Amino acid sequence: MKILYVGDVMGAVGVEVVRQVLPHLRTELQIDVVIAQAENVTEGKGLSVADYQQLRALGVDGLSGGNWTAHRDELFPLLSDPAAPVTGPANMPDCAGPGYKYLGEGDNKVLMISLLGQIVGRDADKPTINPLHKIDEILARETSNNRGVIIINFHGDFSSEKVVIGHYLDGRVSAVIGDHWHVPTADARLLPGGTAHQTDVGMCGILDASLGVTYESILPRWHDGVQTRNVLATAGPRQFNALLVTVGTNGLAESVQPIQKIL
Repeated sequence: MKILYVGDVMGAVGVEVVRQVLPHLRTELQIDVVIAQAENVTEGKGLSVADYQQLRALGVDGLSGGNWTAHRDELFPLLSDPAAPVTGPANMPDCAGPGYKYLGEGDNKVLMISLLGQIVGRDADKPTINPLHKIDEILARETSNNRGVIIINFHGDFSSEKVVIGHYLDGRVSAVIGDHWHVPTADARLLPGGTAHQTDVGMCGILDASLGVTYESILPRWHDGVQTRNVLATAGPRQFNALLVTVGTNGLAESVQPIQKIL
């Protein structure tokens, strides 16, 4: 089975990038399941129901979450609905839903799980459940002797934490894919036990920007300590970043391939 994990879809431009790239890519690479990080889709903060429907129509099978997932109350019914393929972090106390969803059926079923790092930017002081404890709990409850495809999205700031959880789950899940930085790391690989891992998969949106935000809105903050509002970048070259993981019948990864397209 071929799984494509698409990095943070940043704003309306990110959705447009997905529109331009994903349908052709899905056909070209014969991808079975597409999961996209969707916590920054609607104006950079959370995911509206309309944008959820739009990404689903573009061929995204599952939508993972991060620290902004709980920002929009309108998404809560979908987060709590087992049939709706969208999730927030399982270890985020104020986020609706269980933090994981099943995609597909039978032999093509995929367990998608989102986890939040213990320190994530502006939300560093908010309480989280230990992600290692939480993933142990979920795997013990949801898996059996018949191994299935399990994709873990780990949304966090610390590279050390992202690397550690990859090795902690090595041989137990198909892939552990980090995001939140919006910058792809050059360490995509198969771990010794057969789990695919990348510290950060990157983003979909404007390339010449500060993680999708205009330089002009960021510089006063860094240079003079002025509190400014983030303004999403809309002009210039665009980027599409994703990770392609091929999973064998034993539920472990056979290959991993970073994908980056500049438009």
